[in-house]
Amino acid sequence: MLVILILLTIGAWGLTIMQAQSMAGRMGDVVAPAGTNAPADGMGDMPGAGTTGALPDAKAAASPGMAEMAGPGWSLGGLMAFVVSWAIMMAAMMLPAVAPLLLLYRTIAGKSMSRDAAFISTWVLVLGYLLVWTAVGVGVYGLTRLGGELARAVGLAEQTPWLATGVGAVLILAGLYQFTPLKVTCLRHCQSPFGFLMGHWRSGTAGALRMGVVHGLYCLGCCWALFAVLVAAGVMSLAWMLLLTLVVFTEKVLPWGHRTAYGVGAAFLVLGILIASGRLALPGMV
Repeated sequence: MLVILILLTIGAWGLTIMQAQSMAGRMGDVVAPAGTNAPADGMGDMPGAGTTGALPDAKAAASPGMAEMAGPGWSLGGLMAFVVSWAIMMAAMMLPAVAPLLLLYRTIAGKSMSRDAAFISTWVLVLGYLLVWTAVGVGVYGLTRLGGELARAVGLAEQTPWLATGVGAVLILAGLYQFTPLKVTCLRHCQSPFGFLMGHWRSGTAGALRMGVVHGLYCLGCCWALFAVLVAAGVMSLAWMLLLTLVVFTEKVLPWGHRTAYGVGAAFLVLGILIASGRLALPGMV
């Protein structure tokens, strides 16, 4: 089971990196020249363009799903491409942190059902978990598309100071959330796989699906602010993905997770204030 999880995580990271590099290459053909504020052709129609400020940089790897969203207006194809990319990204980023729960579930389930049934139920639990984050991807698509259209409508798409203020505000919000009781409660459930399973155990395949969804909701409550930072910084920016994957893993798996959460919160607050005040530029911003 552990070997399969490792291979699946490596595969998800491989797909994410290849897709992001492919998208960066396509963006390089249309990106605006360095030092100018002119938007690249077609970039204005991307969700997040004009809201993150990171997209004009071809090296700021964007979601491959965004390539399908480059056309004007909303589209089912754009939504599906984005959600698939988002789901792969979630598998890459979250499976390492949820692995202890899956391995423990597989061990406990193996004592009450056949080996094959326990194996299948474990992956049903994974499915339930990823369903939560996939649904989040639908919301992210809608918000980034709506935010991009709103920014263009009020003429903010090319005004970097406003972009910096928005990104800084997201960082400040994420930093504050790290200290809230809700964050602490959700993190506590994520840090204790045994406690979670004992408190939410349901037998059978349907029970595994339910537990996956419930654990996904706790994980969402724990990590939504971190992923808000990812969206603000540039969806599927590889540098931010790697950083936040490390943060999530440290918070949930390592003994000093709570201290890490507070440290990250303090760092986000300082970074957000500096960016919002114009004293520091977020990497990738023009």
